[in-house]
Amino acid sequence: QVQLVETGGGLVQAGGSLNLSCVASGSIFRINAMGWYRQAPGKQRELVAAGTSGGSTNYADSVKGRFTISRDNAKNTVYLQMNSLKPEDTAVYYCNAQIVRRFDVRTLSYWGQGTQVTVSS
Repeated sequence: QVQLVETGGGLVQAGGSLNLSCVASGSIFRINAMGWYRQAPGKQRELVAAGTSGGSTNYADSVKGRFTISRDNAKNTVYLQMNSLKPEDTAVYYCNAQIVRRFDVRTLSYWGQGTQVTVSS
């Protein structure tokens, strides 16, 4: 069994900052990519930022220069530092990880439960 648990969401004023964390636990052999997605009401889930175990990262154009994704591979944790937040960043943020479990050869996609980020104007 593998679990992803996110923390760090909340309410913040425009221009403020939040730091999200996501910890993966369970029967994990290797974590490949880890990333953050978000879903606003009435909209599709979209990629915010992702990072590989080798350190490569990619970002949605809307968050470039404001958000930073980082990983602590030893702790199976991914972070999302969000600065200069805007009301349009309001959404439920989900952690995603591409994980190979012990005694398995497949790479499976896992999701966290989501954490609400609300940015007031």
